[in-house]
This record gives sequence, C-alpha cells and structure tokens, in this order.
Amino acid sequence: MRLLVLGGTEFAGRAVVEAALGRGWEVTVLNRGRHQPPAGVRALRGDRTAPGGLAALASGEWDAVIDTWSAAPRAVDDAARLLADRVGRYVYVSSCSVYAWAPPAGYGEDAPLVEGASPDAGKTDYARDKRGGELAALGAFGAERSVFARAGLILGPYENVGRLPWWLGRVARGGPVLAPGPRDLALQYVDARDLAEWLLGSVERELSGAYNLISPQGHATMGAFLDACVGVTGGVAELRWIAPEVVLSAGIEPWTQLPVWVPPGSEGYDALHSADVSLAVGAGLRCRSVEETVADTWEWLRGVPEYVGRPSVGLDSAVEAKVLGVPLGA
Repeated sequence: MRLLVLGGTEFAGRAVVEAALGRGWEVTVLNRGRHQPPAGVRALRGDRTAPGGLAALASGEWDAVIDTWSAAPRAVDDAARLLADRVGRYVYVSSCSVYAWAPPAGYGEDAPLVEGASPDAGKTDYARDKRGGELAALGAFGAERSVFARAGLILGPYENVGRLPWWLGRVARGGPVLAPGPRDLALQYVDARDLAEWLLGSVERELSGAYNLISPQGHATMGAFLDACVGVTGGVAELRWIAPEVVLSAGIEPWTQLPVWVPPGSEGYDALHSADVSLAVGAGLRCRSVEETVADTWEWLRGVPEYVGRPSVGLDSAVEAKVLGVPLGA
C-alpha cells in the first residue's frame, strides 16, 4: 500500500506512520518539519495553513491519505480537493464531538450532528471544525471513498495533551492521591496504536462512512486505570477514593483538572464514555489492555527529557491536599 499521512510526527499521526511501516507499506508524510518523522518514510515539507503550503503534493498517487487535522476545516478541504483524483480513499480522524450536545447514553453513528459546520470555514470550535473536516472529505471524495473515524479519548505513548502523562507524573510523586470515584466507573478510550491499526485496516477493507472509534464501555474502569498507574510507577502512591459529589463541591473541573474522569450520570459522562462502538468492533477494532497502555506510556515518558503537556490539564496540588485533608506535600 502507498500511504500519505498529513502530519505523521506526533501522537496519533505518528502511531499511524509506525504501524504502516510495520506492515511494510510505502509511507509519505507532509508536515512543517518541526518534528522528525520515523525513519523509513518519504518526508515532504509544507504548511497547509499557508498559501502554496501544499505545493509538495502537486504530483504523486497514493492508495489512501490519513488526516488528523483538528483546526480550520478549509485545510482539509484544500487537501481533499487537491488529492481527489490521485488518492483512492480519504481517512479522516474525526471526533465524537461532532454529535449535537449532549448525545444520549449508547448513541451510535446515526445520532444528530452539530449544526453550523462548513467545509471551507476558518477555525471556529472543535466540534464544528471536526464536522467541517468530515464535510470537506465527503465533498471531494464522496461517500464511497471517505472514512470518518470518530475517536473519543485517545491515550498511549507520544500523547501530547497530557492526560495520562499527568496521572503518571502525579502518582509517581507518591503520597495520598485524590482518586475520583466511583472506583468501578466504566471508561471508554482508545490507545493511539489501536486506532492506527484500525485506520490502516479500513484502507485494506475499503471501508466507508462513519465509525465511533473508542473501546467498548467497560473495557477499563477508573480503578483499573489508576491501579495500573500505581503499579508501573513503583507503588509509592496511596489512592484515596473520593465520591463524585465531594469532588464537584470542591469546584474541581472534571476532564481537565482530573483528566479522563467525568462524574457518572452527567451529560458529559454519556457523551465521553457511553458511545455504541459495535460498528467499529465489527469492522476490526481490537483494544489492548489498560495495563499495557499505561505501562508503555510510562516507558516512553521516562525517556522524554522534559515532558510538557497542556497547562490546562491537571489538578493543583494545594486543591488536592485541601480535599484530602492532608498537609500540602504530604
């Protein structure tokens, strides 16, 4: 297979490139050159937000293109229109955020979609940007040659958001750790490497249409997730499980200040951790254990000289100590 990856050096895009190389595919990447792509790819330079930024793609043919873009939809529109006659299939990594808020528990790919998205729009908000990207691919490649992988929470090595890395860093410091309950809270996420394998499989199977791309609900729990963090970091942390209402009454923001966690029974929980993924599972999605995802992320993280995630992710230590009723730094 001849694969074109737009990006291909960070997180999900990097996982796609490494998985494709592992299959013996011929891989071309287009990016701005800020990060070094894995060895073995053909690297092209271009900034798709700048005039003439796609000049390096003026020639060439590929069996598929995989695009993880999440900003202004017009960048997807420009690429899709340029490549429509020279690429077999457009695989766009979209998001479950494209569903109109708030989708009900167990929502499938036929749930209502966010309104107001346009394929040639500038940057608006995440939901409409991702839906606009879908519309851009659809407009250039048609329904039969486009795939929308509506991913949810993505975890794993090379994560550049900081959710799992924050938990690993916090647990590694040891001491009492605020663990948001309940312990058996069911989670949905996808390891970037499992997402990548499914994306490549969608090309091989010549799939089309939209798929919710996260693990089946209950594949992991909050307890299993944090236990795995404690295990790989040496077991020096003490998880103290705190009821959701206590966490919320302290003014702590779910998802951002306590990454991954959303209180059960909330609209956010239904949207982020209760999607129907039967279509993707039927089309080949296989998910590795939470223990493997956590262990591999910790191994990667220890090799990073100075990890920097998004500053909005994570809980302030003083707030944590206050909720737990312990001295700061205990």
